Amino acid sequence: MAAFPFEIAATDGAARAGMLKTPRGDIVTPAFMPVGTAGTVKALTVDQVKASGAQIILGNTYHLMLRPTAERVARLGGLHRFMRWDGPILTDSGGFQVMSLSKISKVTEESVTFQSHIDGSRHALSPERSMQIQADLLGSDIVMQLDELVSWPAEEGRAADALRRSARWGARCKAAFGTRDRQALFGIQQGSTIEALRRESAERLLEIGFDGYALGGLAVGEGHTAMCEVLDYAPGLLPADRPRYLMGVGKPIDLVEAAARGVDMFDCVLPTRSGRHGQAWTWDGPINLKNARFAEDESALSPDVDCPASRDYTRAYLHHLVKADEILGQVLLSWHNIAFFQHLLREVRQAIVEGRMDAFRRAFKARQAGEGTAADA
Repeated sequence: MAAFPFEIAATDGAARAGMLKTPRGDIVTPAFMPVGTAGTVKALTVDQVKASGAQIILGNTYHLMLRPTAERVARLGGLHRFMRWDGPILTDSGGFQVMSLSKISKVTEESVTFQSHIDGSRHALSPERSMQIQADLLGSDIVMQLDELVSWPAEEGRAADALRRSARWGARCKAAFGTRDRQALFGIQQGSTIEALRRESAERLLEIGFDGYALGGLAVGEGHTAMCEVLDYAPGLLPADRPRYLMGVGKPIDLVEAAARGVDMFDCVLPTRSGRHGQAWTWDGPINLKNARFAEDESALSPDVDCPASRDYTRAYLHHLVKADEILGQVLLSWHNIAFFQHLLREVRQAIVEGRMDAFRRAFKARQAGEGTAADA
């Protein structure tokens, strides 16, 4: 039995509308988790994040263990209290950042050792240490197993070795995590873009048994089309009665296509990263507020999105803020983008409930590609 009940309210093809019930609040799915890498969703207060409609946020084990250290966060009452967020928090295991950000990293069966990208200090992250940091010190609600990620393209033998080590690490994570009523542990499917390896990974994870399952190793260079080809089969290899989480994805079209294929949860730094660089996401695709054509545009970004940044400021004013390099421009665009992603997934859920997900998906894809306004989107 899973630590957190997951109830599916409606399906439409492979798409699911559900609810994950946690002690800190229910999460209506499909759900997008803003990324609070170092205890903050960049440029936003927790009140702005909550006002956007976000139900759960993500914290990063690697960054927090290095600064201010997980032990300090624990002494200050845990991550929820430290950053003043009273809703659910999911923490990633730290493995991805160890592989991608550390100056030097070395993977052994016991752990991954690495040098901090901040000061060069040496650290070791084992499955047991990852569980201690996430569950005991940070106090996250959803804890991710430590896994070994391989970037794309991956040679089949290398991808197979990584998924098998990830499964062994997953078993160690579960043993260290134990049985908890107020925290859940998710396993991570690997296998690159190779169907047989994805199937093997899922089978190994099911033998261990987790409260939820993530699809890892995507959005690492394979491209949208290849990702969708994997998602045509990979979510269906995982239990239907547990939440499915696609890690590190992505653009609005990625969310819609993945939700249509049975994914329930998402996270990505894209909304705030785009906002800090003058880009806003809309129903008609991304727009660059640096562009001179917005200099006297008095329309709002997205008046249908229930967010002050989306509704109450003109594109002309936002253009001015971006061109003048004013911090407020970064704040407003980040806020709008987070709110737009939340609004989009609410619309996706409604489409699933009403049995029109395929029409919604096709209309949204056409509109994002600049093929005109589609009523269903």
